Amino acid sequence: MTKTIVVLGAGAMGSAMCTPLTQAGWETRLWGTWLDDHLIDACEAGRPHPRTNVPLAPGTKMYRSGQLDEALDGADAVILSVASQGVPKVTEMALQGISKSKVLLLTSKGFCPDDDGKIQLLPDAIRRIAGDNGVVLPPIVAVAGPCKANEVADGKPTATIYGCLDRSIAEQMAKDISTDVYCIEPTDDEIGVEVCAPMKNVYAIALGLADGLEEGSGFPHHNLKAATFAQAVREMSELSKALGANPVTAYGLAGVGDLEVTGLSGRNKVYGLRIGRGEPAVEALDAMIAAEQTVEGVPAAGLAKLLVEQYGQGLSDGLPLLAAVRRIIAGEENPKEIVQAAVLPAKLV
Repeated sequence: MTKTIVVLGAGAMGSAMCTPLTQAGWETRLWGTWLDDHLIDACEAGRPHPRTNVPLAPGTKMYRSGQLDEALDGADAVILSVASQGVPKVTEMALQGISKSKVLLLTSKGFCPDDDGKIQLLPDAIRRIAGDNGVVLPPIVAVAGPCKANEVADGKPTATIYGCLDRSIAEQMAKDISTDVYCIEPTDDEIGVEVCAPMKNVYAIALGLADGLEEGSGFPHHNLKAATFAQAVREMSELSKALGANPVTAYGLAGVGDLEVTGLSGRNKVYGLRIGRGEPAVEALDAMIAAEQTVEGVPAAGLAKLLVEQYGQGLSDGLPLLAAVRRIIAGEENPKEIVQAAVLPAKLV
């Protein structure tokens, strides 16, 4: 019997996921939010998806924002794939349908403040929202790793990681969704996967900065970029450990893997690149927003700072690159020197 899966969010990753899902034999439904009408329009007209430049997987059923209940009807599994800022609203809208499914997968990446300002990882925020509404959720599976949406959509070889507190659920979803080219590593380290997912967006800004310095000066800054990469991985591991995760997770697909692909391309890298070649941070961000290019690392950096502060000054002192990225986003001058101070070993005296 064919199982039905509903992808909530018709952006780049949501639409891209339809490729491995249909290839794995799922009846795949793609629901677009009120912001996705033009994306659905393009796909319904048979044009490539505007965000991936790849046609939507054949057989995918499309639904518009007003058809949420219809899309969720009879769903065996649901994938939440909207920008992190939209997670609370879409979660509340879809709660009843999600509660009737067997599993909720999460490709959204970010942090979420509760009503008291406490910063939570997205799975915890979703559970809180469900609890506040008296709804019992199915198990949550965090989806992350080095997955460029256009490559996933086009069926290129991809390694990803699925994290669930119940490892058997992650393993079952790996069996049900894996294809010959979309391959899944299951883990029970939901926390580690969820920490690395937004933090790599933050650190990719600094990696992009190094590329921008090369564009602006005509001379490579590979050494600085490598030092930045190493420091970013260390900080993801330290933060993961502080939150109760396995610090080793940051050295695998969720951390090193995702940071590598995000630092090679993507909107966070491009934002850093624009700053590195001399564009003011605020102007660079405004231009990208105007072009419908969400830079997830910007809000994630601010929320990560608040999250770190919840754990005391000692943790904050061990994350100098996070502090450096926040200063760069704020528009401070001399971004090169700011990153240097954060990632180069201190001179012994």
